Amino acid sequence: MAGSLKSTCDGGTLVLTLSNPEFRNALGPEIYAAGIEALNAAENNVEIRSVVITGEGGVFCAGGNLQRLQSNRRESPDVQARSIDALHNWIDSIRTYPKPVIAAVEGAAAGAGFSIALACDFIVAAEDAVFVMSYSTVALSPDGGGSWSLARTLPRALASELLMSAERISASRLHSLGCVNRVAVTGDALAEALQLAARLNARAPNVLASVKELINDAPANTFNEQLDSERNHFVRNLHHANGGEGIEAFLQKRTPHYR
Repeated sequence: MAGSLKSTCDGGTLVLTLSNPEFRNALGPEIYAAGIEALNAAENNVEIRSVVITGEGGVFCAGGNLQRLQSNRRESPDVQARSIDALHNWIDSIRTYPKPVIAAVEGAAAGAGFSIALACDFIVAAEDAVFVMSYSTVALSPDGGGSWSLARTLPRALASELLMSAERISASRLHSLGCVNRVAVTGDALAEALQLAARLNARAPNVLASVKELINDAPANTFNEQLDSERNHFVRNLHHANGGEGIEAFLQKRTPHYR
């Protein structure tokens, strides 16, 4: 049975649930396509201020479906290349999506499931959640941008350990290293992620989009290029209606109402 991506709303937050319980929410092309479609629709919906990605049944995602991968070995290499391109298109859409995206992780986030979590702006993980780049265990190399994210987030020695040895790493250790934002009581990762989303939803969406773009662009920019980009975003946001509302609300000591 093919997996699916369930879509529900909780206030101003779109909740996308990876659903392939027979295979621990393993991924496949149908999920990649649904993920891109859901984000495209939500981007144009002013009522949606943030997105949470989670998994069904107490597991975030087991990564790729090994049965499908084994079957793809009997096909032309282009078949698997196209599948990975589809995954990468979804990963890129998460990273560049102009609204906050939060991963709510229960159980295991393995392989490309770990990569999806790393592509999000925030990770909220249950205290017993486990993260593992399991590729080398089955003689494969990473996809989904996992090597890119880990190499930029963690010391080289630890990134090598996770990617070469496929060592498991706990939510608490990733939290101490700055990769996980919140550690929740087991079973409460989604609830905590929704609380975080609600706090973000109360902020000016144009400003959150600017911050995300600045963070994404910073590694490739020189310092002066980043200064120019910050100036341009600041001026644009100052002259946005939300800029006036935010300053006025602060001076009047009231809660701002952003559009």
